[in-house]
Amino acid sequence: MHTALANLIARLDDPQLAETDVISWGAPVPSFGDLSRARVATLGLNPSNREFVGDSGSELGGPERRFHTLTSLGIRSWSDVNAYHLRLILDSCRTYFFGNPYDRWFRKLDYIISGTGASYYDLGRSACHLDLIPYATARKWTSLTSRQRTRLLSVAADSLALLLRDSPIQLLVLNGKTVVDHFQRVTGVHMERSSVSEWTLRRDRPSEVTGLGYKAYVN
Repeated sequence: MHTALANLIARLDDPQLAETDVISWGAPVPSFGDLSRARVATLGLNPSNREFVGDSGSELGGPERRFHTLTSLGIRSWSDVNAYHLRLILDSCRTYFFGNPYDRWFRKLDYIISGTGASYYDLGRSACHLDLIPYATARKWTSLTSRQRTRLLSVAADSLALLLRDSPIQLLVLNGKTVVDHFQRVTGVHMERSSVSEWTLRRDRPSEVTGLGYKAYVN
């Protein structure tokens, strides 16, 4: 994990990231929870800016802090990172759900995976969360331009594989169709699609929203 994290930090100097609204003073987030112990992982697009800033837009600090930044590490640039800093960043990832997690988001996902017997919050740390892009952006994914999204996917396309390669993850739960689409794009894996009637959303309109499931095996 140290090597993978160092690689992700080095990419913060990539000129392509400078125009993508990435929060450049915030550390990459390789995982939410302990990837080295989890057997189930949920997968999203990229970390929310709320992992680094509060309602006012100011950097979280003290007991509210979730992940490390240049300020919390006491360094001026990411080129100053050493093994000690890497360890601090990874520790904040491993212990995320036992500190100040963004529960408004993660409690819902934890409920979704509860049928697997795994949880973000158990002491065995049987589940964690990953993102296709381990960099938080100042704006939500849907507010980024198409060019910005393409650049982010280009820069971070192999990061998920680097993180999963030496992990014990057996089941990866993709959160939403946009994640499914981008996952297929960056991995080249075709996912089998099927209708799931229990997931269909009934609405007071002529058409209903069909529930769809996607499944594939990857190595």
